[in-house]
Amino acid sequence: MSLRLGDTAPDFTAATTQGEIHFHDWLGDSWGVLFSHPRDFTPVCTTELGYVARILPEFVKRNVKVIGLSVDPVASHITWEEDIAETQGTPVTFPMIGDADRKVAGLYDMIHPAADDTATVRSVFVIGPDKKLKLSLTYPASTGRNFDEILRVIDSLQLTAYHKVATPANWKDGDDVIIVPSLSDEDAKALFPKGWDPVKPYLRVTPQPNR
Repeated sequence: MSLRLGDTAPDFTAATTQGEIHFHDWLGDSWGVLFSHPRDFTPVCTTELGYVARILPEFVKRNVKVIGLSVDPVASHITWEEDIAETQGTPVTFPMIGDADRKVAGLYDMIHPAADDTATVRSVFVIGPDKKLKLSLTYPASTGRNFDEILRVIDSLQLTAYHKVATPANWKDGDDVIIVPSLSDEDAKALFPKGWDPVKPYLRVTPQPNR
Protein backbone atom coordinates (compact mmCIF):
# COMPACT_ATOMS: atom_id res chain seq x y z
CA MET A 1 0.00 0.00 0.00
CA SER A 2 1.29 3.46 -0.90
CA LEU A 3 2.41 5.86 1.79
CA ARG A 4 0.08 8.74 2.46
CA LEU A 5 0.71 12.15 3.96
CA GLY A 6 0.72 11.91 7.74
CA ASP A 7 1.83 8.27 7.77
CA THR A 8 4.93 7.34 9.75
CA ALA A 9 7.84 6.99 7.34
CA PRO A 10 9.01 3.35 7.41
CA ASP A 11 12.16 2.76 9.42
CA PHE A 12 14.93 0.59 8.00
CA THR A 13 18.57 -0.36 8.34
CA ALA A 14 20.67 -0.02 5.19
CA ALA A 15 24.20 0.20 3.87
CA THR A 16 25.16 3.60 2.48
CA THR A 17 28.20 5.30 1.02
CA GLN A 18 28.83 6.68 4.52
CA GLY A 19 28.32 3.44 6.44
CA GLU A 20 25.31 1.58 7.80
CA ILE A 21 22.42 3.68 9.05
CA HIS A 22 19.26 3.10 11.05
CA PHE A 23 17.01 5.58 9.28
CA HIS A 24 14.98 7.03 12.15
CA ASP A 25 18.08 7.24 14.35
CA TRP A 26 19.99 8.88 11.51
CA LEU A 27 17.26 11.50 11.10
CA GLY A 28 17.25 12.30 14.81
CA ASP A 29 15.51 15.64 15.38
CA SER A 30 16.09 16.80 11.80
CA TRP A 31 13.81 16.99 8.81
CA GLY A 32 14.74 14.61 6.03
CA VAL A 33 14.63 14.29 2.25
CA LEU A 34 14.83 10.76 0.83
CA PHE A 35 15.01 10.67 -2.95
CA SER A 36 15.48 7.78 -5.35
CA HIS A 37 17.19 7.34 -8.72
CA PRO A 38 16.42 4.72 -11.38
CA ARG A 39 20.01 3.56 -11.79
CA ASP A 40 23.64 4.56 -11.30
CA PHE A 41 25.54 5.99 -14.25
CA THR A 42 22.44 7.51 -15.82
CA PRO A 43 22.54 11.06 -17.24
CA VAL A 44 19.61 12.79 -15.53
CA CYS A 45 20.49 11.34 -12.12
CA THR A 46 24.07 12.54 -12.50
CA THR A 47 22.88 16.13 -12.92
CA GLU A 48 20.43 15.81 -10.02
CA LEU A 49 22.98 14.52 -7.53
CA GLY A 50 25.45 17.18 -8.60
CA TYR A 51 22.89 19.93 -8.13
CA VAL A 52 21.83 18.70 -4.68
CA ALA A 53 25.50 18.52 -3.69
CA ARG A 54 25.97 22.16 -4.73
CA ILE A 55 22.95 23.42 -2.80
CA LEU A 56 23.41 21.15 0.22
CA PRO A 57 24.13 24.15 2.51
CA GLU A 58 20.55 25.32 1.82
CA PHE A 59 19.23 22.06 3.23
CA VAL A 60 21.63 22.17 6.18
CA LYS A 61 20.54 25.67 7.24
CA ARG A 62 16.93 24.41 7.28
CA ASN A 63 17.92 21.47 9.53
CA VAL A 64 17.24 19.00 6.70
CA LYS A 65 19.27 15.83 6.13
CA VAL A 66 19.43 14.55 2.54
CA ILE A 67 19.88 10.93 1.47
CA GLY A 68 19.71 9.31 -1.96
CA LEU A 69 18.91 5.77 -3.08
CA SER A 70 19.04 3.53 -6.11
CA VAL A 71 18.77 -0.21 -6.64
CA ASP A 72 22.51 -0.51 -7.22
CA PRO A 73 25.01 -1.54 -4.53
CA VAL A 74 27.11 0.89 -2.50
CA ALA A 75 30.31 0.03 -4.39
CA SER A 76 28.64 1.15 -7.62
CA HIS A 77 27.50 4.41 -5.97
CA ILE A 78 31.05 5.17 -4.85
CA THR A 79 32.42 4.72 -8.38
CA TRP A 80 29.57 6.77 -9.85
CA GLU A 81 30.29 9.60 -7.41
CA GLU A 82 33.67 10.04 -9.11
CA ASP A 83 31.86 10.75 -12.38
CA ILE A 84 29.47 13.14 -10.63
CA ALA A 85 32.33 15.11 -9.09
CA GLU A 86 34.11 15.25 -12.47
CA THR A 87 31.13 16.27 -14.60
CA GLN A 88 29.15 18.42 -12.15
CA GLY A 89 32.05 20.14 -10.45
CA THR A 90 31.24 19.13 -6.88
CA PRO A 91 31.65 16.01 -4.74
CA VAL A 92 28.63 14.22 -3.32
CA THR A 93 28.90 14.65 0.45
CA PHE A 94 25.55 13.20 1.53
CA PRO A 95 24.92 9.44 1.84
CA MET A 96 23.54 7.21 -0.90
CA ILE A 97 21.69 4.02 0.05
CA GLY A 98 22.60 0.82 -1.74
CA ASP A 99 19.30 -1.01 -2.23
CA ALA A 100 20.18 -3.94 -4.46
CA ASP A 101 17.64 -6.15 -2.67
CA ARG A 102 14.98 -3.43 -3.19
CA LYS A 103 13.98 -3.57 0.47
CA VAL A 104 13.73 0.20 0.95
CA ALA A 105 12.23 0.65 -2.51
CA GLY A 106 9.49 -1.76 -1.49
CA LEU A 107 8.80 -0.04 1.82
CA TYR A 108 8.38 3.31 0.05
CA ASP A 109 6.66 1.98 -3.10
CA MET A 110 9.41 3.37 -5.34
CA ILE A 111 9.08 0.73 -8.07
CA HIS A 112 6.12 1.25 -10.41
CA PRO A 113 5.87 -1.84 -12.63
CA ALA A 114 3.91 -0.10 -15.37
CA ALA A 115 6.78 2.38 -15.75
CA ASP A 116 9.71 0.03 -15.00
CA ASP A 117 9.53 -3.21 -13.05
CA THR A 118 13.20 -3.23 -12.00
CA ALA A 119 14.24 0.38 -11.37
CA THR A 120 12.95 2.99 -8.95
CA VAL A 121 11.03 6.00 -10.23
CA ARG A 122 12.16 9.49 -9.23
CA SER A 123 10.51 9.60 -5.82
CA VAL A 124 10.93 12.38 -3.26
CA PHE A 125 9.83 12.07 0.35
CA VAL A 126 10.04 14.92 2.87
CA ILE A 127 9.86 13.65 6.44
CA GLY A 128 9.38 15.76 9.55
CA PRO A 129 11.20 15.48 12.88
CA ASP A 130 8.13 13.54 14.10
CA LYS A 131 8.99 10.91 11.39
CA LYS A 132 5.71 11.64 9.60
CA LEU A 133 5.52 11.95 5.83
CA LYS A 134 4.99 15.63 4.91
CA LEU A 135 5.40 15.51 1.12
CA SER A 136 5.71 12.90 -1.60
CA LEU A 137 6.44 13.54 -5.27
CA THR A 138 6.91 11.14 -8.18
CA TYR A 139 8.62 12.16 -11.40
CA PRO A 140 9.07 10.07 -14.56
CA ALA A 141 12.54 8.77 -15.30
CA SER A 142 13.00 11.25 -18.16
CA THR A 143 12.37 14.41 -16.10
CA GLY A 144 14.91 15.85 -13.70
CA ARG A 145 13.56 17.19 -10.44
CA ASN A 146 13.34 20.85 -9.45
CA PHE A 147 15.15 20.92 -6.10
CA ASP A 148 14.60 24.66 -5.74
CA GLU A 149 10.89 23.84 -5.60
CA ILE A 150 11.56 21.18 -2.97
CA LEU A 151 13.36 23.80 -0.85
CA ARG A 152 10.39 26.14 -1.32
CA VAL A 153 7.99 23.46 -0.10
CA ILE A 154 10.21 22.75 2.91
CA ASP A 155 10.12 26.48 3.77
CA SER A 156 6.32 26.32 3.64
CA LEU A 157 6.13 23.10 5.65
CA GLN A 158 8.39 24.45 8.37
CA LEU A 159 6.54 27.77 8.55
CA THR A 160 3.09 26.20 8.70
CA ALA A 161 4.22 23.63 11.27
CA TYR A 162 4.79 26.39 13.83
CA HIS A 163 2.33 29.12 12.83
CA LYS A 164 -1.39 28.98 12.08
CA VAL A 165 -0.97 29.93 8.45
CA ALA A 166 -1.04 28.44 4.97
CA THR A 167 0.98 29.58 1.96
CA PRO A 168 -0.68 30.77 -1.29
CA ALA A 169 0.14 29.82 -4.86
CA ASN A 170 3.76 30.46 -5.86
CA TRP A 171 4.62 31.61 -2.32
CA LYS A 172 8.28 32.15 -1.48
CA ASP A 173 9.89 32.76 1.90
CA GLY A 174 9.16 36.35 2.91
CA ASP A 175 5.90 36.68 0.97
CA ASP A 176 2.54 37.26 2.61
CA VAL A 177 0.68 34.22 3.92
CA ILE A 178 -2.92 33.22 4.69
CA ILE A 179 -4.38 32.81 8.17
CA VAL A 180 -5.97 29.37 8.47
CA PRO A 181 -9.79 29.47 8.29
CA SER A 182 -10.18 27.52 11.54
CA LEU A 183 -8.76 30.45 13.53
CA SER A 184 -11.35 33.03 14.61
CA ASP A 185 -10.75 36.74 14.06
CA GLU A 186 -10.62 37.23 17.81
CA ASP A 187 -7.89 34.61 18.28
CA ALA A 188 -6.06 35.85 15.19
CA LYS A 189 -5.65 39.32 16.74
CA ALA A 190 -3.33 37.91 19.39
CA LEU A 191 -1.28 35.85 16.94
CA PHE A 192 -1.03 38.39 14.13
CA PRO A 193 -0.48 41.84 15.68
CA LYS A 194 0.35 43.31 12.26
CA GLY A 195 -3.24 42.63 11.25
CA TRP A 196 -4.47 41.24 7.95
CA ASP A 197 -6.22 42.13 4.73
CA PRO A 198 -9.71 40.56 4.84
CA VAL A 199 -10.03 39.78 1.12
CA LYS A 200 -12.88 37.41 2.05
CA PRO A 201 -13.92 36.05 5.46
CA TYR A 202 -12.07 32.83 4.57
CA LEU A 203 -9.13 34.59 2.85
CA ARG A 204 -7.19 36.71 5.35
CA VAL A 205 -3.79 37.76 4.03
CA THR A 206 -1.09 38.73 6.55
CA PRO A 207 2.67 39.32 6.57
CA GLN A 208 4.78 36.24 7.24
CA PRO A 209 4.73 35.99 11.05
CA ASN A 210 8.37 35.03 11.63
CA ARG A 211 9.70 37.99 9.66
